Amino acid sequence: MHVLNFSHPLTEEQQQALFEQVGQPIASVRQIRTQLDVSASFQPQIVALLDELAIDSSAWQSQPWLIVLPSLNYAAAVLLAELHGRMGHFPTIVRLRPKPDSLVTVFELAEIINLESVRQMARTRR
Repeated sequence: MHVLNFSHPLTEEQQQALFEQVGQPIASVRQIRTQLDVSASFQPQIVALLDELAIDSSAWQSQPWLIVLPSLNYAAAVLLAELHGRMGHFPTIVRLRPKPDSLVTVFELAEIINLESVRQMARTRR
């Protein structure tokens, strides 16, 4: 399992929680600096961001990926569309949430969401 993190760095605790929930080792965690120019078009910036990762089409389509989306909703939407095009399906994403009753804001693993499964199930509804 490879993790592409377009958000804040993952703590050891968050990575351990990912491992426990996924049930397989995390082969790599790549922290991608996602600072976009909000006055410019997002699509070319996202394309450049993914191109810089130097992941070939075979790897995109055959390796297991977990994606931590950027918190900026427009960037996340463009990223999902670009990833779908490269992978041939929607990716699986990681959702973090603030830990309840924490004195300082600390985030924990909330859930892992397989967006392709969400899409397939949605196709059965009217």
